[in-house]
Amino acid sequence: LLIRTFPKGAFRLKGEQIDGSFLLNNETYLVEAKWHSTKTGNADLHAFHGKLDQKISWARGVFISWAGFTKSGLDAWGRGKKVICVSGYDLVLMLKNNISFRMLMEEKIRRAAETGNLYIKIDEIYPNISK
Repeated sequence: LLIRTFPKGAFRLKGEQIDGSFLLNNETYLVEAKWHSTKTGNADLHAFHGKLDQKISWARGVFISWAGFTKSGLDAWGRGKKVICVSGYDLVLMLKNNISFRMLMEEKIRRAAETGNLYIKIDEIYPNISK
């Protein structure tokens, strides 16, 4: 399901860790992943975006949170960021419905560009998928 994304594992740069990176449609995405049982709030989102701000201007990010994201965290974090958010719920339904990570990301990116929303649930993108 990660075909042709050319993933790279975690790496460290002075004082920071990036959980990985991948290429998608000739764009590089840096990855932050949280496998916690509680939803991710704006502090972690801001911290990751701060890491991206230290990179080249065209670097983009994907923030994966197993438990999802708090509404207040997403609201406080705002719009216009260069990060796409993915939840564990998205990943489970993606796998259950045989949707490739590439297809999911392309749709999330397109919708983020159109709406400014950085987290759009998979069942909003594919309303007829099996839950």
